[in-house]
Amino acid sequence: MDHVSRPAASGITSPEEPAMPNFDLAAGNAAERFAELAVELHSTEGVEETVEAVVEFALQALDCSHAGVALSLAGGRLEIPAVTDPVVAEIYQLQMNGGKGPLAESMRDRSTVLVADTAADGRWPEWAGKVLGLGVRSVLDVPLTTSSGTLGVLGLYSVRADAFGPDDLAVAHILARHASVAVATSRNEQHLAQAVDARKLVGQAMGILMERYDLDGDRAFEVLRRYSQDTNRKLRDVAQQLIDTRKLPH
Repeated sequence: MDHVSRPAASGITSPEEPAMPNFDLAAGNAAERFAELAVELHSTEGVEETVEAVVEFALQALDCSHAGVALSLAGGRLEIPAVTDPVVAEIYQLQMNGGKGPLAESMRDRSTVLVADTAADGRWPEWAGKVLGLGVRSVLDVPLTTSSGTLGVLGLYSVRADAFGPDDLAVAHILARHASVAVATSRNEQHLAQAVDARKLVGQAMGILMERYDLDGDRAFEVLRRYSQDTNRKLRDVAQQLIDTRKLPH
């Protein structure tokens, strides 16, 4: 389980395992609610719909005022596909492009980071001051991880200091696990769909070349591949241009 980073008395962060929650929810027990979430996540059609379901569930199940998800992209970049309030997007922007803060630490160390009070936490004073100015007192960042790496971070925010107790940490970890699997599955399905689409485009483009220049399949593919290399463009993009314009790129 991911450790929890808190400011220790000496100023050094220390790991703790969150205790299991003691649920007594009026709307039903925790197992039923998480089962419903799992079904909802499984039925979503894409990554954005998946993370939107996660942040909405976070608002219902946890003592937070706002929630959001930041996902990692190639090259260390981040995208923000879902937030419940523009304040969350502002907080994320403060840490993007190399900025320091709990999001960056959670992403880098695959650790859960708790800021009990932005008015008192001294680990990232510049970040904490700006977040406090946005009216946020408590922050809980939980990494979304799989065996292949860190997918992103689930961020929970409250206008109250010391808003997140042991039960909240435990629920956040369970929610993050559900979200990690759902996001990974959605991404894999998305990549598979893109791969299938690319093969169809390349096949159509090859057909055009074969008919126009009396080429066989191998030769038509080599022509597309050479243009892809010469123009430093993806093979699917070269194929799409040929289909759209009936001309190869210069």
